[in-house]
Amino acid sequence: MTTENIPGRANDDLADAARRRFVSSLAAAAAVPGLILQTVAEAARPADQPVTDKVRWGLLVDTENCSDGCDACVTACDKEHNLEGFGRPTTDAQWIRTLTAKDKRTGRVVTLPMMCQHCEHPPCVDVCPTGASFRRADGIVLVDKHICIGCRYCMMACPYKARSFVHETIHDQKTYAPRGKGTVESCTMCVHRVDRGDNTTACAEACDRAGHQAILFGDLYDPDSEISRRMRERDVTQIRADLRLNTGVRYQGI
Repeated sequence: MTTENIPGRANDDLADAARRRFVSSLAAAAAVPGLILQTVAEAARPADQPVTDKVRWGLLVDTENCSDGCDACVTACDKEHNLEGFGRPTTDAQWIRTLTAKDKRTGRVVTLPMMCQHCEHPPCVDVCPTGASFRRADGIVLVDKHICIGCRYCMMACPYKARSFVHETIHDQKTYAPRGKGTVESCTMCVHRVDRGDNTTACAEACDRAGHQAILFGDLYDPDSEISRRMRERDVTQIRADLRLNTGVRYQGI
């Protein structure tokens, strides 16, 4: 991992071109498995309030406040989006998972939540053969379940292993979080809350409620936002910054 303190638009054209050639090759021969959509809905702002690139939504995770053994963010995400488990932890959908990392030199151990990193240059979007994976102007990366064919190229391309394939028939879905057997899904940064103007996510809210304040949501482009202020004042890291994906999720304390 390397550090980068200033969020912004990555501008390394050569690296970007090489990466796009690599990920595009993965999508050269897409297979088309069966698809069963359970409900149809979209999380989107009203037509009179278009999504704008004047903002870029992001998350800052303070690993020093992330408590070992706490899964409040995971539980809150599951409840918010009705991510029921089927007793198969290796394949059950999981939009956030907790990881434990150990520094081999010092022995220091940190716990952190891992979710879609909402990259400015998302490999999942590059390899998607149908355009189902897409990035909104405000930086949130989503999957359009209408046209996802479940090929799972996006799962292979994601360096964060942040996407899940839905193997089971889904019941009792939330209208703001449509899901479907045979499709791929991942963290939406609680786009329904963002579009409502809640200015928080379920994971950040739960973390605050648990007393940790380890997850902060905000506008990375607003110099006066709390997330921007903390990113100026603290060492902040992108996971796999070497890939130049310019992630919307940053970490401090690692």
